[in-house]
Amino acid sequence: MISAVSQVAIPVDDQECAKEFWTAAIGFELVRDETFEGERWIEVRPPDGNLLLVLSKRAPHEQRPDAPDELPHANVFFTCEDIEATHRQLTARGVSFPTPPVEMHWGWWAMFEDAEGTRYALGQDARGGTE
Repeated sequence: MISAVSQVAIPVDDQECAKEFWTAAIGFELVRDETFEGERWIEVRPPDGNLLLVLSKRAPHEQRPDAPDELPHANVFFTCEDIEATHRQLTARGVSFPTPPVEMHWGWWAMFEDAEGTRYALGQDARGGTE
């Protein structure tokens, strides 16, 4: 029986740039950076360690998904305990937020971009944060 998701592949154009973004700007831990049969394999993980992001080289024919400006490109949604504090911290590290934190009827959310302009959703963990 399936018990969890262990890895999610994120296609990127520049693996070195992506590794720098996810480790230095976002604060994830570098788990693996190795080459196997001519392909580079990079894994990073958030502080809770529950999921690995694989920063995989985007194939030449593979394009970033189209999405309206108000929506993320990626199907990966991130969470944090205090979205306003996370927004301040990541902004100070140079992370761009096309949508800063906003309270919606279902909770808080924001959207940030990686160094290649791919947008990701960020939500506030319902158990934490400011009221």
